[in-house]
Amino acid sequence: MKTKKCVEKGLNMSKCAVILAGGQANRMGGVDKGRLMLGDQSLIQRVIGRITPQVDAVVLNANGDLGRFDDLGLPVVADSIPDYAGPLAGILAGMDWAAEQGHDWLFSVAADTPSFPLDLVERLSGIDAPVVLAATPDPERGRIPQPTFGRWDVSLRNDLRAALNDGVRKIRQWTLAHGESLVMFDEVDFFNINTPEDLAWAEQHLK
Repeated sequence: MKTKKCVEKGLNMSKCAVILAGGQANRMGGVDKGRLMLGDQSLIQRVIGRITPQVDAVVLNANGDLGRFDDLGLPVVADSIPDYAGPLAGILAGMDWAAEQGHDWLFSVAADTPSFPLDLVERLSGIDAPVVLAATPDPERGRIPQPTFGRWDVSLRNDLRAALNDGVRKIRQWTLAHGESLVMFDEVDFFNINTPEDLAWAEQHLK
């Protein structure tokens, strides 16, 4: 897919995205959560359908037998950090792929969150910061970051690799040290499906 360059608020951005599907899904019995059906589409089909119009290229991050995703028609990259190091490892895999393809910026979305905003990329692009994360309001804490939904400066990939090799696993442990900014969204936009009960709720509310 051809890379497009665009300038928004002084940022020279080439837009690509990684769909994070590399977790073990323990609360779902170890199944590929993205393959669970919500209505007439799987979760990952819904995520692909929402992110693809917002960017110029999409890559899937997954682990195990990557061939099981051949039907999706997307490039698939595995974590380079062993032992399921969490979503930061998936973001690093996406960064490495983005750098190989000549992209300057990477947007990340989660494969188990089927209703994130259709203007996610546009709104995350409006802030000049190396890392920009989505956040939602909270009556007690003010705001809650949604750290798997973000925009990442690809040039930080080697710094992230070093942090992961040093044992860093929590996303915000790394992002707070790199000038993190937050953009507020509605809470319902980031309902993620971790359990069978979550899927049942989504069947009733998110179709």
